[in-house]
Amino acid sequence: MFGGPPMDRLRPLGGRKHVVVVGAGIIGASIAFQLSRRSIPVTVLDDGEPGYGASSHSFAWINATGKSPDYYHYFNRRSMDMWARFARELDADIGLTWGGYLQWESTQDGADRLRAQLAELHFWGYPCRFINEREIQDLEPGIVTGPVLAAAINDVEGHVDTQKIVDACLLRASEAGAIVRTNSGATGFKMTQNANGETVVEGVETEMGEIPCDTVVLAAGVATTALAAMVGVDLPQQYSPGVVVRTDPQPPLLQKVSVLYAPQIEPGHSEIHLRQMANGVVQIGEGSQESLNRDDSQGHANDLLDRATKYLPALSGAKVSPVPVGFRPMPRDGFPAIGFCGSAPNVYMALMHSGVTLAPLAAELATMEIVDGIRVDALLPFRPDRFSSKGS
Repeated sequence: MFGGPPMDRLRPLGGRKHVVVVGAGIIGASIAFQLSRRSIPVTVLDDGEPGYGASSHSFAWINATGKSPDYYHYFNRRSMDMWARFARELDADIGLTWGGYLQWESTQDGADRLRAQLAELHFWGYPCRFINEREIQDLEPGIVTGPVLAAAINDVEGHVDTQKIVDACLLRASEAGAIVRTNSGATGFKMTQNANGETVVEGVETEMGEIPCDTVVLAAGVATTALAAMVGVDLPQQYSPGVVVRTDPQPPLLQKVSVLYAPQIEPGHSEIHLRQMANGVVQIGEGSQESLNRDDSQGHANDLLDRATKYLPALSGAKVSPVPVGFRPMPRDGFPAIGFCGSAPNVYMALMHSGVTLAPLAAELATMEIVDGIRVDALLPFRPDRFSSKGS
């Protein structure tokens, strides 16, 4: 089930061999930053501007809620605990905001689902708890909840500004000698055979010419599947569009919590979630990660703001703008795909779901595997070869 090259085929990059990272979203930028901290020569390629793909559409919620089974929950939780250190290493303002999330339900079905979710989280030792309507008002006096059949809060989740993270990672990597090429993505790969008779990548082709390399990291979000196919790797993804909207800057709306998850106003409308960024902008989304909404019209943005305003009346004077629909990286089974590939042993895949939460951990472990030539046990359930091993 768990693929990847055998241990004797992994070699440390202690000789400062060149790594090309394809993709400059939050995952690619974080990996480039960690590689540069190990004095590895790095070139970062992106076919657009850094961070303007899926990272720019992310709700950027750092969390382990709703992440199951248990090994995936613990994987996310381990990365959550790394965010404060990651921010210190970057030594930059990345909009890191803690405070936890608040959720309540107004229907019996919703309340039952919330109770089942908390029962699972309590079993795993996740610090969340039930609260009542009065406690909601004590925490956040500006919220008008409507009926509350069940409510829960935790204190350990937060959110970040993805663009600030990407910019900080690439700045630090550049200061350490990395080369960042924007609007210049990978168009192909030059393949050869190594001494073991394996097909490996010896160069990344771009419109500006070929870049020789010893290792390639594919962290290009939704484009990773097509790039992987060029090196003979099957890495299927789900179809996962996502829509968020943003207001103009607003005065502080929340006193303690960082993320609100509010129930549907009426049947036929999804639940909404919102957060306020450090610059005062409120970001609003709806439904779950599995929703397939592609409506990025101004009318839909106005509707989302109207629903949010019913819960937060202070938003009544806000103006809202839709963000063009974006497609989220989502491996077919919903779990990350990270590691070397047996059929292309010097190609390292880094295709995330929950990329924002997992960025610090994924970048650190990927760097260890690439530079030190080791295999990290915690990544075994997430190896990209799990798809090809099933004949898919």
